[in-house]
Amino acid sequence: MSLQCTDKAGIQYSEALWVALSHRGDRIKQNMENVFNTSTSFILLGIEEMEHYKYLYCGFALVTYLLILLFSSLIISVVLLEESLHEPMYTLIANLMLNGIFGASCFLPKLILDLFLSTKVISRDACFIQSFSVTLFALCEISTFTIMAYDTYLAVCHPLHYPTLMTNKTALKLIVGFLIFNITCLLINSLLSARLPLCGFYINNFFCDNVSIFILSCVDNSINKLYSATVFAIYILASMSIIAYSYVRLLLICFKISKSASKKAIHTLVTHFSNFSIFLVGVLFIFIRYRLENINLPLVFHILLSITGSTIPPFFNPLIYGIRTKTLKIKVISHFQKIIVEK
Repeated sequence: MSLQCTDKAGIQYSEALWVALSHRGDRIKQNMENVFNTSTSFILLGIEEMEHYKYLYCGFALVTYLLILLFSSLIISVVLLEESLHEPMYTLIANLMLNGIFGASCFLPKLILDLFLSTKVISRDACFIQSFSVTLFALCEISTFTIMAYDTYLAVCHPLHYPTLMTNKTALKLIVGFLIFNITCLLINSLLSARLPLCGFYINNFFCDNVSIFILSCVDNSINKLYSATVFAIYILASMSIIAYSYVRLLLICFKISKSASKKAIHTLVTHFSNFSIFLVGVLFIFIRYRLENINLPLVFHILLSITGSTIPPFFNPLIYGIRTKTLKIKVISHFQKIIVEK
């Protein structure tokens, strides 16, 4: 009888000890998560890698940023000042240039300052803001190309109804509508990311992005990854479907219309397709960088992939549209000549 009592007491003691240890473990885990959540800064390893040739990288980044600002601002100002260009197509081109300035401004100014001042630290808040901005730039680039493809489709396939189907006001509504939708999707993603406890301080890039933040998480982040992957997949599939449908219909209609009209439509199609292809190449470079994250490649390769993917679209968009869009090219040259004469 006493032996049974002893066994029962031992079992109860063991259970109490196990519960106490479990509670203690939960408290330790919670305290650790609280400590991780109070991490106030991260180290950008990409900046550290660039230190050896920092003035070369700094000069390259500065020249690239100034050229993006110059070319894009010139096209935007011409579209705003010339009343003859107040049409949906040119409004969308100006929006693409404005988004390019925004995208380049998300990381190039900070990169220039970091290299010049030899700093490689970014605060937690600044990291999340930069990640939000870079992703917003990418989504707005996709949405603008989608609207441009649809606009060209309406202009060529429904020329009689085009003035009523697509006005400048309609184009602006589509731009603003996509912008609100993009910001809403990213705000949800940012709220999910902000609650993650982060275990590390090192970011394997020269700017912050969602994937780099996810990698630092010390808890299961499958919900974040699932949400990001789902939203991005749906966004890409929907946009690519609209763009592909518009381009195929344009090609089919080109065989039925007159030779001169067909030439003009194909010229517009090639221009849009060239710019969209450049953007897709940029996205592909960044996607490849993430796929190679677990392979022991030198950090310089990751830096080159990120630079190429993030700077090619904003740099080449104004050049291609400025050269291939005849009406816009004439107005830009005229505007540029006026500036030179006034000086």
